[in-house]
Amino acid sequence: MSPAPAAPAAPENLTVVGIGADGWDGLPAVSREALGAAEVLIGGARQLALLPGECAGERVPWPSPLRPAVPGLLAAYAGRRVCVLASGDPMFYGIGRTLTEVLAEQAAGGAPAAGLRILPHPSSVSHACARLGWPLEDTEVVTLVGRPAANLVRALYDGRRVLVLSAGARTPAEVAALLREHGFGPTRMRLLEQLGGPRERTAEGTAEGWDLPPGDPLNVLALDCRRAPGTPPLSTVPGLPDDAYEHDGQLTKRHVRAATLAALAPAPGELLWDIGGGSGSIAVEWLRAHRSCRAVSVERDPVRAERIGRNAHTLGVPALRVVTGAAPAALDGLPTPDAVFIGGGLTAPGLLEACWAALPPGGRIVANTVTLESEALLADWYRRHGGELVRLAVARAVPVGGFTGWRQAMPVTQWAAVKPLPASPSPTVPQETEQP
Repeated sequence: MSPAPAAPAAPENLTVVGIGADGWDGLPAVSREALGAAEVLIGGARQLALLPGECAGERVPWPSPLRPAVPGLLAAYAGRRVCVLASGDPMFYGIGRTLTEVLAEQAAGGAPAAGLRILPHPSSVSHACARLGWPLEDTEVVTLVGRPAANLVRALYDGRRVLVLSAGARTPAEVAALLREHGFGPTRMRLLEQLGGPRERTAEGTAEGWDLPPGDPLNVLALDCRRAPGTPPLSTVPGLPDDAYEHDGQLTKRHVRAATLAALAPAPGELLWDIGGGSGSIAVEWLRAHRSCRAVSVERDPVRAERIGRNAHTLGVPALRVVTGAAPAALDGLPTPDAVFIGGGLTAPGLLEACWAALPPGGRIVANTVTLESEALLADWYRRHGGELVRLAVARAVPVGGFTGWRQAMPVTQWAAVKPLPASPSPTVPQETEQP
């Protein structure tokens, strides 16, 4: 057996120093000492410019894109004392996370933090909450640095306080436009620039009247969310109104959708395969369950696939990955799911088999159908693998002449199952033996 390739080298003495808009003057002694003793200083051009001449180490600006360059930079300066500069708290949407993840990959299960020292500084969020008098634990934080503004949508609720980490000087106007578009025009917006530094500045207005020109790129937005009259509220739990989605009729309806998400049981960090996505409602509401949830929606119709992407943006989960293609072939190469939902195409040859094989032990599968042919298929899988087989029926009150009666929707048959864990081997019971 050939030996495993050696992990890329990394500096044995690597320190990450958080620095604020107040620069060198705002650093504690321990951070100044680390920067003064460093042989190599890595950071953004703005951060490096904050250091005085007494920090004599070689100054290396981050290349772009940053993440792919990190292993090479660490290897290039192996054996030297390296300081990496970060804005504020390095472990709050900062370079600290990237470094720990890269070192963990290199350690291959070892101690990723060995040799890594992190010296944090108050984050812009801490500064903002201090200026505003907002309790940090009650404040929602959304970063738009390197992320689409649509991520903000799922944080918009009447009366909520939200801090937005801006991507640059144009972010405030972009956020104001998004708030107006989603019915939150009355929201009070406060712009906080260069927090903690000598050039700190604030400005405020409402989203519907926001007309300030672009200012300093280093800024945070504070939002006191206010919903405009007539704007329908969107719940945090599954079962959004059907008219929250753009669709052509291929939509898992509200009450069945809520029951389906309950059976799928999304949990933080988990990945869903949504097969036969239609309008994407199951994947969208899976993602809305927690910001770390992940989902892939597979839809064979290109028009519907584009519509799924639009629904994801509108409802604040633009990270939804949409794959255009027919399952099971379109499933090849997708990451292992924690749960699978099949909303269409059940009778496609090999689809159920492929989904069941892809699930790890403990993974969940939920399939819905309204046809007798697919119902028979689900009954067979229920017989073979257990789980739950239920029929969901919804009726709506509608006018009948001058009276009111019930109109029954097509009943939905749902099969839900958990893939069993491998059987544990029976423990060996020691046997007594006779002594000679």
